[in-house]
Amino acid sequence: MIKSEKLSRLKNIKHGFFNKNGGVSVGIYKSLNCGLGSKDNPNKIRKNLSIVKKKISKRSREIYLVHQRHSNKFIYIGKKQISEKKINADAIITDQKKIPIAVLTADCVPLLLCDHKENVVAAIHAGWKGALKGIVKNVLNFMMKIGCKKRNIIAAIGPCIQQNNYNVKKDFEKKFLKMNSQNRIFFKKKNNKIYFNLPNFVKSQLKSNKITKIDTIRIDTFYKKNNFFSARRSLRSKHDDYGRNISIIMIN
Repeated sequence: MIKSEKLSRLKNIKHGFFNKNGGVSVGIYKSLNCGLGSKDNPNKIRKNLSIVKKKISKRSREIYLVHQRHSNKFIYIGKKQISEKKINADAIITDQKKIPIAVLTADCVPLLLCDHKENVVAAIHAGWKGALKGIVKNVLNFMMKIGCKKRNIIAAIGPCIQQNNYNVKKDFEKKFLKMNSQNRIFFKKKNNKIYFNLPNFVKSQLKSNKITKIDTIRIDTFYKKNNFFSARRSLRSKHDDYGRNISIIMIN
């Protein structure tokens, strides 16, 4: 489990960015695969989620996950809005204690937010589609709506694919330039190939929304030595599926 230095200073929350170590899954899912949407044995995935929960808290509710769709939609869990039913969304916000909220990634950006004054946390799955559609801004706007202050928010950008391994097509680049020509800074060309900087794009969205306390964990999920699941690496290895890493945050 990897932690954000900035979030670790807060005594009222627990959090962690988990890699693929420490679970019970086998084969291409070895070992801490938390992706219920994968083709892994569901019983093993549930055991993995239980392992993660115990590392975060032995007395909390079950980990709350959503059906991620690369959207800009989020769910808010308030006192009267705790539902066992999974919702289609790509971010979760809560001000309730002992509810571990989490997102699953396999190269996308896991983004954890906390307003330590108002005791509000958020977990965001920021793939390129959701990031381009404004998932970060939507979550921040809602946090402001329920009383958070931008100056009190700490953001942690977790392990994800880094630019040197994120080769994209010209059409991909055009989507970002159409949105804003200044997005050109997130692309570089090398050997006639285009590479995209997803974590810096997400970071720029935080900054443009006046979030200044940002911790960036620069660990590339693509590199096998880092022990993270990677969709791109699995595709290159011709696997028909891949495991998912879990990133989690909870108010004590």
